Amino acid sequence: MDEPESIEAYYDRVAAATDSEGRLAVAIEAMPGWDIFPFELDGLRIKPLEPLADNEEPRRGEDPADCTCREPLSPEQAAWIVWSNERWTLSDIGMKLPVTLILKPRDHHDLADLPDDLAAEMGLLMVAIAAAIESLPSVGRCHVGRYGDGGAHLHPFFFGRPARMPQLRGSCVLDWEENLPDVPEDVRRANAGHVGRRLVERLGGEGPAWEQ
Repeated sequence: MDEPESIEAYYDRVAAATDSEGRLAVAIEAMPGWDIFPFELDGLRIKPLEPLADNEEPRRGEDPADCTCREPLSPEQAAWIVWSNERWTLSDIGMKLPVTLILKPRDHHDLADLPDDLAAEMGLLMVAIAAAIESLPSVGRCHVGRYGDGGAHLHPFFFGRPARMPQLRGSCVLDWEENLPDVPEDVRRANAGHVGRRLVERLGGEGPAWEQ
């Protein structure tokens, strides 16, 4: 039976593809060649490949006692809760898309150790959140992202991709997002509030904090 590849073997294969400066060639036929890529290709190059780290960098909350979920929410955080029940909170995080939300379990879990009951509930929540976001007139699609490199507490993101802006399709939407103008606070509340009310209708729980 074949053994899984080590990270050293993976890294060595990548390093072997670099040039004399340790740079990989830009894959023009891949994402940089897409019509949604936000940057011009002239002068674009990939940073030199860095050596392997000795280990994975610890994340915030690796020790549950140090996780922010053990701390009370700040007034600003509490003010932007869009929907909640006894097990989950959904909050607006104020990015530059029509709506950007983050879902967190109240108890300390990451994706790989989420108990079965919460995992099942998260699946239902993700479907309902996506449907509510896609019912916004300014949204063409709901993108869902889970990264987990910064914090050990589960926190999937829900991004409302703007409607009828084809350059913002797909995985480049977050590169565009950094360069968009801010969403006015009244618009942000209106969009997020719409999502929260839809979730209350479908799942119960409590709606937007600013409407309580």
